[in-house]
Amino acid sequence: MVLANAATLVLCNLHHAAVLLLQEPEGGIGWDPISLWKQMGLLAKIVVIVLFLMSGWSIGIMIDRIFTYSAAHSQSRSFASAVAGALKDGKIDEAIKLADRNKKSHLAKVVVAGLQEYKSQGDASEDELDASRRALERTEAIVHAELKKGLSGLATIGSTAPFVGLFGTVVGILNAFKGISGAKATGLAAVAGGISEALVTTAIGLFVAIPAVWMFNYFTSRVEIFDVEMENSSNELIDYFLKRRGTRR
Repeated sequence: MVLANAATLVLCNLHHAAVLLLQEPEGGIGWDPISLWKQMGLLAKIVVIVLFLMSGWSIGIMIDRIFTYSAAHSQSRSFASAVAGALKDGKIDEAIKLADRNKKSHLAKVVVAGLQEYKSQGDASEDELDASRRALERTEAIVHAELKKGLSGLATIGSTAPFVGLFGTVVGILNAFKGISGAKATGLAAVAGGISEALVTTAIGLFVAIPAVWMFNYFTSRVEIFDVEMENSSNELIDYFLKRRGTRR
């Protein structure tokens, strides 16, 4: 409901701004970025600066997550096939070395934790298997938190940037009415500064929020896929330990 009311208010403000622009021919106002910046009041400039800082922060998070997920995906693909062969031959030490060479792989981090715990226990009794399960679960939780690093900030930017822009819109409309009151007129010259503030802050707010929301949803889906892969790897590793225990007996 709040988002709907905010969106309605923004659309109404933009509609009024468009009507005013259509009523007056082009005058002394400049619509290039430098002119718009010069026509803004102090509060509107602060809003724009805050939005650009939010945009820079979100872009930094996006770049970091893209490289992190890309490295995790590529290294996990090569690690999965290599470690499967090593475990099939019973070479646990070789499997651990493979994990150490793929430190950015989410699968390698989980598998090496289970293998190291299993190796330290020696005999694969039920208690030792439980210890390996707990080690796998702990590592899954840690890796999950690492993969989600920065996503909460991206969600915050995506949800708050439109309201920061809306605040600038309200300030611009107030300045427009102030211009009307001061000039005792309703022409474009009287409201140009306020209308420009409203349009610019609204547009920048949406420009910052939309990519942040898109990328947050995309990254969240990637993390869910990684979680499934780690859980499957953990289950397969436990099955491998059970098979080894059965073979020894």
